[in-house]
Amino acid sequence: MHTLERPATNGQVSTIKLEPARRRPRWWFVALAVAAIVAIVASVLIVRSRASAVTYTTVPVQTGSLAQTVTASGTLNPQNTINVGTQVSGIISEIDADFNSHVKKGQILAKLDPTTFQAVLDQAKSTLAQSEAQAQATGATAGGAPSAVAEAQAQAQAAAAAARAAQMTAAAGQAGVANAQTNVGKDQAALQLAQQTVARDKQLLAQGYIAQSQADSDQANLVAAQTALAAARAGVAQAQAQAGASVAQIAQANASAQALSAQTGVSGATAANQAATHDASVAAIGIQQAQVAQAQQNVNHTIITSPVNGTVIARDVAVGQTVAASLQTPTLFAIAQDLTKMELDLAVGEPDIGRVRAGDPVSFTVLAYPNRVFHAAVEQVRQNPTTVSNVVTYTNVVIVDNKDGALLPGMTANATIQVAHADNATIVPLAAFSYTPAAGSIARHKRSTGANAGAASSSNAPRISSGNAAGGGSPWGSTTGTSTGAVTAGSNSRIFVERNGQLSVVPVKVGIVGDTSVAVTPLRGTLTAGDKVVIGDSRSTSKGPANTNTRNLLSGNAGGGPRGGGGGRGPGG
Repeated sequence: MHTLERPATNGQVSTIKLEPARRRPRWWFVALAVAAIVAIVASVLIVRSRASAVTYTTVPVQTGSLAQTVTASGTLNPQNTINVGTQVSGIISEIDADFNSHVKKGQILAKLDPTTFQAVLDQAKSTLAQSEAQAQATGATAGGAPSAVAEAQAQAQAAAAAARAAQMTAAAGQAGVANAQTNVGKDQAALQLAQQTVARDKQLLAQGYIAQSQADSDQANLVAAQTALAAARAGVAQAQAQAGASVAQIAQANASAQALSAQTGVSGATAANQAATHDASVAAIGIQQAQVAQAQQNVNHTIITSPVNGTVIARDVAVGQTVAASLQTPTLFAIAQDLTKMELDLAVGEPDIGRVRAGDPVSFTVLAYPNRVFHAAVEQVRQNPTTVSNVVTYTNVVIVDNKDGALLPGMTANATIQVAHADNATIVPLAAFSYTPAAGSIARHKRSTGANAGAASSSNAPRISSGNAAGGGSPWGSTTGTSTGAVTAGSNSRIFVERNGQLSVVPVKVGIVGDTSVAVTPLRGTLTAGDKVVIGDSRSTSKGPANTNTRNLLSGNAGGGPRGGGGGRGPGG
């Protein structure tokens, strides 16, 4: 026993007795260490067991048909549309065809007022008759009448015929005066109506009931009516002047007849002159005959007829409207020659045009019939590009059967062009190309083949073939010898197949690429219908966009295909 002395507070020294310390047994520390080690080992085994319990999502390989498509939109139009115009100017006096009218070739569509053209034709005929009479007279003179009396009588007859021709010309002039006065009456009425319209527009414009553009348009109509009235009045003056000239011609013809009656002799020089005059009259007959034919043609052109059999799809004129045929012929009607055959012009984008060929099947829908699919084929791939906002497209012409008349001009079509098709193909899901197993699964497999094989055998995870393991960042990169780029036709890639509890890699050559399926050819090994292609696992179910495609595939919601791939049909499609 030991003692310890220390000073107290009262100045005295206190003594403390110290007893020896008791020693605890060392086996407690050993037990705690062993328990900690057992807990750590148990935790590691539990974590490894849970980590190795990976379940794989698989889709069976199928054998069937697969199609690759290109989508495009376009507009339906008639195969051949004829724009019917007029070769002469005038006022529409009659409309004989309307929208949707079925017309035959030569059928009358409309008529122009022929009064002016008929007057010109009558005048040309009168001039021709005068020339023919003059030719007869000069011919008789040149032929040498047996006596001066007979010659004078022939000349008098010619002068009388000239007088009759002048009378006919005067009659035609009077008809022209009457027609011009009628036009003045019409234009006065149109002017009065335009004036009333402008006056009414001023009141309505002040009250805000019409737009300023309407008032300006009516004011322009007033100015046009005033101009037309002035032109009509000038026409009356011109027709009256022509009528006065015809009267003067009649007087001149009568005077000539009197002078010829008084003439009793003809000299040789006069006979030669008369022969030349006869030749000139014969030549004038040919010119005036051409003028008569031209005037007759203008009269015929006042009747507008259909040049083809077809359907009127547009009418751009109305009764009373004035059409002017100048440098550009105005369009009166548009006629679709055959609506039982429609032309669909599809705009195919630059990335897809290289795969489209004439004869490719086309299916399309229109907004008017959303539940009906129309079928046709590509007739022509035009090489002329169309560029809008730096986007280049090419027109593909599709001829569509429209015997039931369901398709109308101008409808918008959303089309699918089948550019490739394969039968009896080996088909795998597109999502299989974006799946790659975790690198850690290989290491666990190696440990499971060693001392811990018994523990690994109790796991539910499939074993990975040791021949597929490789070094590097991706354990699969050096074993396939294939490209890891985009899934495109003709490229090489790889997929993973689960067989007898083992995960194997299969190098494949990509064929047709659809929306959610791909036709492939194994480069090594075999790939048969029913093989389980891996598209995901339990570790990556909620990671990455590739697993979104996996979930869509399993739920039946097919996602879009690769860029430029268009749509596709699955097995048996």
